[in-house]
Amino acid sequence: MPGAVVLLGGEPGVGKSTLVLQAAGSLAAGGSKVLIATAEESAEQVGLRAGRLKIEEDGVYLLAEPDVDDILGAADRLRPDLLVIDSVQTVSAAEVGGAPGSMSQVRECAARVMRYAKDSGTAAVLVGHVTKDGGIAGPKMLEHMVDVVLYLEGESESGLRGLRSFKNRFGATHLMGFFEMAPEGLREVADPSAAFLADWRGAVPGTLAFPTVEGRRPVLVEVQALASPTTAPQPRRSVRGVEASRVHQMLAILDRHAKLSFSDQEVYVNVVGGLKLTEPAADLPVALALASSLLDRPLGPLAAWGEIGLTGELRAVAHDERRVEEAIRLGIPTTVAPDKGSRLGICQALDMALPGWRDNEGSRPSSRRSATSSGRRREVTPGTNNEQGRTAMDQL
Repeated sequence: MPGAVVLLGGEPGVGKSTLVLQAAGSLAAGGSKVLIATAEESAEQVGLRAGRLKIEEDGVYLLAEPDVDDILGAADRLRPDLLVIDSVQTVSAAEVGGAPGSMSQVRECAARVMRYAKDSGTAAVLVGHVTKDGGIAGPKMLEHMVDVVLYLEGESESGLRGLRSFKNRFGATHLMGFFEMAPEGLREVADPSAAFLADWRGAVPGTLAFPTVEGRRPVLVEVQALASPTTAPQPRRSVRGVEASRVHQMLAILDRHAKLSFSDQEVYVNVVGGLKLTEPAADLPVALALASSLLDRPLGPLAAWGEIGLTGELRAVAHDERRVEEAIRLGIPTTVAPDKGSRLGICQALDMALPGWRDNEGSRPSSRRSATSSGRRREVTPGTNNEQGRTAMDQL
């Protein structure tokens, strides 16, 4: 979009510079001109990366310059179709006080780039650093000023990356694209569910699948939990991929309504692959994984979703059928989730997922049974009709 300003954030080393360089190469291959201004690396360093990515188009121009006015002057002479500044926290304006990356510098530099983009019709991408809490560094006003806010997330060990849209004045938000970091750069992942569950082992305690929905796209991810006994007066709580406050809430609900106490347990919760889950539907899989680890009983090949209230009730969430279809496609025959308007509680959900859990036995039950509730436990054969695989539940 001509004149649009995009803010791209992400953890260090996640691939932000690689992504914008590949995008520049694709635009240049189509006849566009792209100016990449870097204040973090030299032009030689960026050139080496371009060579590794096999970007040899003539339309990509590099400028190693920390002064924002000099960058905009070069852009005014070149008249590129796209201007990339990597990063907005490392450029500065000479007459503005403060070091590069300070609130005043980030705000002023972003404002000047935005004015240039609107006046000239040149699209601009601002690459942004993040804070230790995961937010984009700088004033919150920065996100209000730009037209689009994108966030690149993932774990460097797995190679999987997710590009999430948080704001878009020209289209839909909360959409997500998935990529894999390879030696030749980022490449699209056609089946992210299969990639996230590639190493999943459902036969061990504390793990199950969760079909999250990003925009209209269901993606299966593995949710893991580990409860480990400790004598420490304040047991450790470590959370990655979900909000820590939601995990603390699940621990309190399990203690109050299911009599499963974690007061003498260290608790670790992780979403495999580095994906960050924000929807309330992740409550139930987190709670089931915690209970499974505490009781040392595997959940098996199971997918679950649903929001849990403070009184222990489960609430239905959107896109139910899409989640079921994605689980079936990946060969997961059993799902546990509340129906709309149901009176399913956390104890009934535990009955479905871990039959016999009330006996607090450490051995895995030999067979599964359906619980009496207004939710449902579905056991289906991949390829069959969803309605044929639905288990009817009686009203409480």
